[in-house]
Amino acid sequence: MLMPSPKTAILERKANIVARLQGVLPVRAVIHDKFELRAYECDALTMYGCPPLAVVLPGSTEEVSAVLKICSEERVPVVPRGSGTSLSGGALPTADSVVLGVSRMNKILETNYENRYIRLQTGRTNLSVSGAVEARGFFYAPDPSSQLACAIAGNIAMNSGGAHCLKYGVTTNNLLGVKVVLMTGEITEFGGAYLDSGGLDLLGLVCGSEGQLGVVTEATLRILPKPEGARPILMGFEASEVAGACVSDIIRAGILPVAIEFMDRKCIRACENFVGVGYPDVEALLIVEVEGSPDEIDEQLALIKRTAEKHCPAEIRESQSEAETQKIWAGRKAAFGAMGVINDYICLDGTIPVSELSKVLKRIGELADNFGLDVANVFHAGDGNLHPLILFDANDEGQSAKSEELGAEILKLCVEVGGCLSGEHGIGVEKRDLMPFQYSANDIEAQIGVKDVFDPRWLLNPAKVFPLQSTESRRAA
Repeated sequence: MLMPSPKTAILERKANIVARLQGVLPVRAVIHDKFELRAYECDALTMYGCPPLAVVLPGSTEEVSAVLKICSEERVPVVPRGSGTSLSGGALPTADSVVLGVSRMNKILETNYENRYIRLQTGRTNLSVSGAVEARGFFYAPDPSSQLACAIAGNIAMNSGGAHCLKYGVTTNNLLGVKVVLMTGEITEFGGAYLDSGGLDLLGLVCGSEGQLGVVTEATLRILPKPEGARPILMGFEASEVAGACVSDIIRAGILPVAIEFMDRKCIRACENFVGVGYPDVEALLIVEVEGSPDEIDEQLALIKRTAEKHCPAEIRESQSEAETQKIWAGRKAAFGAMGVINDYICLDGTIPVSELSKVLKRIGELADNFGLDVANVFHAGDGNLHPLILFDANDEGQSAKSEELGAEILKLCVEVGGCLSGEHGIGVEKRDLMPFQYSANDIEAQIGVKDVFDPRWLLNPAKVFPLQSTESRRAA
């Protein structure tokens, strides 16, 4: 009797898995055509790509559970996916995996203004959460630059922040509870519609776990009353290091702005060409926003101006209207897209102590010169969450490799000065091999031990977060 060829066996296995998935989902919610799969072969880290075995788009927690049960029985890896905006390769598939997208799961399930929370399915986009409650004078605080597109599922996976996280915190500070489906299909809940739950902090464990522990299908988020008012101020400087020193002094003065954003000349020019918001022509720009009553705003801005004047700013411009405020922020929010128009780039997100900003910015410039590549800087300066954009030609393999090497050096620099590898983008594929630079072997083994408990077969989001040499045996078992 002839044995089927390896290729035939693979095709038969795929057909069987697809048939089983179509048995628990609508036919259109199971994508397996090789051309349609190309839309899911990568996320926003486009340097890598791999079409998955199939893509499923469940519409409920129960459908997610059914999918995971099948994949667990078939020993098929599963890659959870929000909106695919991950900049670290967090939703990058493997050829033998099923991508589980939550984009159809976008319903609001409950809104409670008295207790200040909203419960929803995690396929809901970030910006639409504030949109759902703004008529009642509330908002959802975390605001990543990709908030128009990124899903709450991905925000939870990567513990995303945004421009206003300096005052309001990142996702973990605004997440009250989650519904999670484990790889076995078991449905469980952590936290709830209250600030703190008893026992182990499993909610804190899930937030930032990058899809390694389960699929988050529902979330209870904290919503806040909108402030009485807010006003940004632009401050231009003739050197990035001087702007960095100014940020450090603002924080040292005891002021807590709602946001301090940094842009260098390359980014300022790109945003001007892309949006045309009227930014000053300087080497470095700070956008500092404060909020409160009119008197509180005036007092805070006066102190910020006095602090900035010690650094001889080239220009200080205070917003005079809501329309001007919207333009100022439109430029900053468009920065990543604006840079993409003029160049291929890798976007990093190492985090450093604010006191090290000036030193690190200078060193990044030196590293860029050494590698012969340009780096544009735009980031959340208030909490030291850097976003260096390494510019390169994606059609030049030499430049691609060189850009990754430079990225690794910048991230190592962040750790060396007391920071960490990621502020909000996650480790994903991009930084997994740098984990030993921040963590000892024992630290990594402890994290791997948590993964062992939740996903003993290592089927969830394979080849992410942990160095491959640390996990090969577990994935092969």
